[in-house]
Amino acid sequence: MREQPIGEAVEDDERAKVIAYHRGDAHAAIDTLLEDIRHLCRQLALTEGAMNRGMARGWRPSYHRD
Repeated sequence: MREQPIGEAVEDDERAKVIAYHRGDAHAAIDTLLEDIRHLCRQLALTEGAMNRGMARGWRPSYHRD
């Protein structure tokens, strides 16, 4: 059994809504979610660059790439 990621668990209803939005095309749904992840990582990198080091008391985001 796989561990749940840190944060809120994904509900079956959420999965169904994502796939329904893409008219049942699971590959298109995955592609969209991966692009969303890439976009958010870019936004996080931009924010990190503009953020004062003291503002976050030395915290830096970690990028998990498997």
